[in-house]
Parts: sequence; C-alpha cells; structure tokens
Amino acid sequence: MMVESGPPAARAGAILHVDLDAIAANFHRVAGEAPGAACGAAIKANAYGLGVDRVAPVLARAGADPFFVATLDEALALRHVLTEAGYPHPRIQVLNGLPPGDHDILLAHGLTPVLNSLAEVERWRQLAHARGEALPAALHLDTGMSRLGLPDDETARLVREPERLNGIALTAVMSHLACADHPDHAENTAQLARFRKAAQRMPAAAERSLANSSGIFLGAAYHFDLVRPGAALYGINPTPGRPSPVHPVVRLQGRVLQVRQIDRYRGVGYGSTYRADRTTRLATVAVGYADGYPLAASNRAHAVVAGHRVPVAGRISMDSLILDVSGIPADEPLPGQLVDLIDPTHDVDALADEAGTIGYELLTQLGERVHRSYHGGDG
Repeated sequence: MMVESGPPAARAGAILHVDLDAIAANFHRVAGEAPGAACGAAIKANAYGLGVDRVAPVLARAGADPFFVATLDEALALRHVLTEAGYPHPRIQVLNGLPPGDHDILLAHGLTPVLNSLAEVERWRQLAHARGEALPAALHLDTGMSRLGLPDDETARLVREPERLNGIALTAVMSHLACADHPDHAENTAQLARFRKAAQRMPAAAERSLANSSGIFLGAAYHFDLVRPGAALYGINPTPGRPSPVHPVVRLQGRVLQVRQIDRYRGVGYGSTYRADRTTRLATVAVGYADGYPLAASNRAHAVVAGHRVPVAGRISMDSLILDVSGIPADEPLPGQLVDLIDPTHDVDALADEAGTIGYELLTQLGERVHRSYHGGDG
C-alpha cells in the first residue's frame, strides 16, 4: 500500500512555476508586433519543456493558429490535448516532414506535413493522385539554414516544373532564419531576398512565412503572411542585448537540504574546484544535472536566496548543487526552504549565459523530477 507523505510540491526538490497568463500575454505581444500577419505558435518539445497539455489550450484561446511541432508523435499528442480542451480545429504542422508509411495517420488526424525535399513532394503528390483528392501540405525552402528544406537546386527545379505540385493543396511556403537574433547580421537580408524571390514563384494561395521569434522583431519586411513565434512565448528574450519585450514565464526553485559551515581552505564538491578562502557557510540544494540544471554552470552561476544574490560553489552534482551563502544573514536559508535558481531578477537567459548555453536548452532539459506548478490560464 502506498502512503502519501504530502502533496507533490511539498516533497519536490525542485519546483518550476509556469505563468500561463504570461504566455498568453507574450503571444499577444509578438502578434501585435506583426499586425498584418497571422500568428502561429511553435509548441514542439513539450511546449519547450513547460507542458503541452497546459500550454496549448492557453495559446489556442489566445488565437494561435497554426501550431508547429517537430514530430508526428508530438502532433498526435497536441491534437488530443486541443480536442479535449474544446479546440478540435487548429491547424497542426509537422516540421520534420513526411514520415515514411505514416500518411494515413497524418490524414486521419488532420495533420499537415511540412515537405522538406522534392522526394517528399513527389510522395505526397503520388498519394494525392492515388486518393483522387488534393492533400494539404506546407513547403519548406532552405534559404541559408542548411538544416531542413528544399536546397537551392531543388527549389529551382520546382520553379521550372510547377506540375510537381499537382494534387498538393499548398497551405504555406516557409523558410527559417539562421541569424535573426543578430539583427545586423548580413545573412538576414540575404535570406530575406532569397525567400522573397523563391516564394513569389510558388502558388499564390499559400501563406508565406519566414519569421521566428527573433525574426518578428527584424521588422515588417520579414513578417509576410504568417509569423511563427516559439521561444518568445516562453519568456526567452528574442532581442538579445536589448531589454526583453516579453514577460518572464518561469521561476525555478530548489529546496535546501542542508546548511553547513566549513573552514578556510576546505574543498567543495567533486574535484574540489571551489576552495574556501575563509570560514564559509554553504547550502546544499536538491537540484542537479539530472534535473536539467547545467553542469556547465559549476562555479559560474548564481541563485537568489531571500533577495540576496549568491554564487554556485563547486561542481554541480547529479542530484544537488551547493551555494556559498556566507554573505547573507545567518538565519537564511534554513533546511527545507526554497531558493530561486531562476526568477525575474535572474531569468532563464541569465542562467543560460552563465552556463554558456541558451534559454531554449535550459527549458527543454528540465527533467521529470522538477515539479511543474501552473498559475493563471483560466478560460
């Protein structure tokens, strides 16, 4: 017989607070930046780690359409979530393309593949011919990312041979900016020119889409018919180096396990990479790299304890990290107390910078042991 020892949040070593109202506000903020375009939402990787079951209905209520996911399984999960929440009709586009042999599943659930090659275009065309009906699909042109999408030679061939699209109801023509978070980068204008030239030679009924979160803030020339925010919805600054135009969404707290005092010259953590230069007070917190807190933050990151900024001391362990709390009042923190690892004064971008990574990675790496607590988002 299992005996409950209290609510999950009370037992958790880490709690991720997710502000659903902030996500909705961020959607309206980025959509307002592109008033002449429709606004979708990238919700792949379990809504960037925040929980697609809670985030997707909030974005649907805010007016997001279409939704973008990476894989077929993500698309199926999203369709179920949206249908259960009373939103059965938003478009869902699968960015990773046309999974071999899964066309019946796509069609049965009203999912739209994003075709990334002439081979995928041909497979979808043949299926449309066999079924005797036009089948919806989006088309991805590679204009400089060199990741997915039709390369230049295939795009040129498709322009010369438009009959290759016969039987395909093209819903969108899209590309992806490689350097949008660097607004002065020459590749932005180069990709814009390539996309404009290719897209204008595609069927007129299809929406044109180029701008991701950062691309939206490059200006109206990048907006076209549809913008596709992702990171900005979840509080990651789409304009690095400038004040963030979006609201913070997450607060990550860790629970203090133990507070101790060590003597001068005593080592801290694996490898003794941090060594006390005086009598030092340490707080061990129940968050480690197994929870998604980055190992690279060892000896570099900070936390906030009772309003005081304190450094991470030593190497991050699998299940814990250590804070040097010598410089704050002696009654802070106490075992069991929650301390802030991400908060509005030390946001996800700040921690990512300290760890030499990006906010996208931090959010998507937060593990199952981190208890999610949701706030707002009521219909």
